[in-house]
Amino acid sequence: MSYASPIKASLNRIAFVTGASQGIGRAIATRLARDGFDISIADIEPAKAKVDTVIDEIKSYGRQAIGVFADVRQPKQIEAAIAETVDKLGPRLFVSVANAGVTQVRPLLECTPEFIENEVRINVLGLMNTHIFAAKQMVKQGNGGRIIGAGSIASYRTAENLAPYGATKFAVRGFTEAAAKEWAQYGIRVNAYGPGIVDTPMWDHIDRELAKIEGITVGEAKAKRVKQDIKLGRIQEPEDVAKLVSFLVSDEGEYITGQTIKTCGGASL
Repeated sequence: MSYASPIKASLNRIAFVTGASQGIGRAIATRLARDGFDISIADIEPAKAKVDTVIDEIKSYGRQAIGVFADVRQPKQIEAAIAETVDKLGPRLFVSVANAGVTQVRPLLECTPEFIENEVRINVLGLMNTHIFAAKQMVKQGNGGRIIGAGSIASYRTAENLAPYGATKFAVRGFTEAAAKEWAQYGIRVNAYGPGIVDTPMWDHIDRELAKIEGITVGEAKAKRVKQDIKLGRIQEPEDVAKLVSFLVSDEGEYITGQTIKTCGGASL
């Protein structure tokens, strides 16, 4: 199955995407490039080689692309990454996607304070600070914008051995609603995407950890959940999420704000 979309004319707008060196973030960045956006890829420095390959792909579409480095646990690094984006590509920031996140798998009785804090700092504080710094730039520019965050079907329904993760994704849904209320006056729409089981390195990690806990083989945990939960009969590809983001940041999604929209093939039913 091909997920390639047509390469559209330049919109003369910038999309800033965190965690875009692989997986869902990469799919979002390349899809938005095809939609006409110039792209700023924000990731951690160890991911530089992967970032460079994404930049090369985006440039092949005739778009501008840069890599900026930030650990989303560090607010000043996020602020600096957005400032660098605007400095290098111009004051044209219209889309910000807080995609960077982590999924940690562990029974609650084995969760240490440090384990929980790391997940909260990345999934909650990282997203909140990315949204706020992006919104400040958009307000300064005066042309509105679209702010998107990484939710999950766990934003609505938690799972065993993933309790801290589920709590962070509930927080994403709440923050999305509040930010949408506050920033509507500036022409900024705020939404989140809620994937289910996606064929990414993150879900490979989840599968390995669940296999240990459940005493089954690697691959079996994911395969079992795909079979029993996904009503559409196939695992979700990163590009499936990118399609939703593409819609939400387009003119067609202009009247949607404050929503965490599930894109999970029915896995949350």
